[in-house]
Amino acid sequence: MKPVAISADALFEEHRETLKWQWVAGLSASERRFLEQAVSAARSGADLVGYLNYIHPYRVQILGRREIDYLLNATTEDCRRRVARIVELEPPALVLADAAPPPAELVAMCERAHIPLFATDCSAAFVIDVLRAHLSRLFADRHTLHGVFLDIFGLGVLITGESGLGKSELGLELVSRGHGLVADDAVDIDRINQTVLEGRCPELLQNLLEVRGIGLLDVKAIFGETAVRRKMRLRLIVHLVRKETLERDYERLPHEPLYQQVLDVAVRKVVIQVVAGRNMAVLVEAAVRNTILQLRGIDTYQEFAQRQRAAMQRGD
Repeated sequence: MKPVAISADALFEEHRETLKWQWVAGLSASERRFLEQAVSAARSGADLVGYLNYIHPYRVQILGRREIDYLLNATTEDCRRRVARIVELEPPALVLADAAPPPAELVAMCERAHIPLFATDCSAAFVIDVLRAHLSRLFADRHTLHGVFLDIFGLGVLITGESGLGKSELGLELVSRGHGLVADDAVDIDRINQTVLEGRCPELLQNLLEVRGIGLLDVKAIFGETAVRRKMRLRLIVHLVRKETLERDYERLPHEPLYQQVLDVAVRKVVIQVVAGRNMAVLVEAAVRNTILQLRGIDTYQEFAQRQRAAMQRGD
């Protein structure tokens, strides 16, 4: 996991609109960050945020109605001891959710210990989902792939292939057919959990598509805002090859789906031969539609194999 420096202030500002929270205590600790031992011990960004009843050192702790009731339904001494136990674990921030009233002892101790305390009316479950997703992206493993990344029928599709086969031109044709561009040439791929990859465009190349003979095109300016996407989950790789490569390295009719490992995640892969006169955009769309069927449990090749076995048993 890569090291990430995120301050309490940055976390607060990033989700000010989404969580509509307030900074209740510990404002002097706006630069407070996750400690290195927390980052190195976490398996993913999701490990850095959680409910109070699963206390781990250095984790953003979420306190909902039940947790606040646990603190309040006690003697003054017990309340002080329970709050002290939370503070001793050095959380980078505490979040009061469910519109729970902040206990005075908790506010006072956060001020003394310089721990940011945020409060929101949002549910504790929603706060955890938002923060886990945010931290997972920040702490994700990242890899850059070469190709054109598109949203085709709602599926994140990366078009790769040998140089000079017209990947960008194909991307342009697919955009003109109503699909969305995420990135051209360089695609930043993040593994946001054990099975999910998310692709986005480097800021420098945002909305740009390079086509040989024309140059750089601003897809958003030409086709409108609906022609670009900020990010997509990578679900399919379409690899373009020449005839000799296909014949040498791949089966004409693979009996099992192909996969490519990206950041230790298996991504479905389709190989398409590039030949003059073929409508590549239609072929890519067909490959995407077929992948969607496979994801729904419909495998055309297996159905054909079953028909063939049935025909052989009948003696047809």
